[in-house]
Amino acid sequence: MIIGTGIDLVDIPRFENTMSRTPRLMERLFAPTERELRLPSLAARYAAKEALIKALGGSDGVHWIEIEIGSEESGKPYFRLAGSTAAAVEERGITHLHLTMSHDAGLATAFVIAERIEQDA
Repeated sequence: MIIGTGIDLVDIPRFENTMSRTPRLMERLFAPTERELRLPSLAARYAAKEALIKALGGSDGVHWIEIEIGSEESGKPYFRLAGSTAAAVEERGITHLHLTMSHDAGLATAFVIAERIEQDA
């Protein structure tokens, strides 16, 4: 059963300007492993985090730094959640998060599906 969906679009040049004007945002928004990435990839991860919040129906209990986006060997992205953010996802009954991201032509986008998959008894 789908619990929620979320989508977000980021203007990469605007994101780059914001990050250069406010360098402390890097530490507030991204996990240490993410901070090494190029700005277009960071913009896509920012979009993914925003899309996750939308899929959850709000940001209660969610903290940016507790949302990390990793990649499988194939390149498929996935969420690594920690702390109160992981608890907020669990409290909403979500068992699976599906994520896709892209960036091109000055835009970054992400789409999230939050799902509950019932286990057969």
